[in-house]
Amino acid sequence: MSAFLGWLYAFVFTQVVEVPIYRRALGGRTLVAFGASAITHPIVSFVFPLLHASPWVWMTAAESFAVVVEAAWIGLFGVRGVARCLGWSLLANGASFGLGMVCQGLFGWP
Repeated sequence: MSAFLGWLYAFVFTQVVEVPIYRRALGGRTLVAFGASAITHPIVSFVFPLLHASPWVWMTAAESFAVVVEAAWIGLFGVRGVARCLGWSLLANGASFGLGMVCQGLFGWP
């Protein structure tokens, strides 16, 4: 499988998990919900792995980046309060990361 196709599967998986969570936070605004992960996922997938660090180090840095940026994103679109933004972002990213790890372990996908 090409690197792009692997990324595309992971991106779709991430959106399937995270968009409903962000839609709930944003009162049903699907395009804004989609944008949260769309702006971070390529960077998390293609930039952070280039760090000269162990996978757990760059994954921790990448997920932290995603949580902060996506929290700021939903804050721009009406979710009020830093704690609420971070809470929704932690929920969305934790769900997609956790389910992704489970699916990877069980099925080798995404």
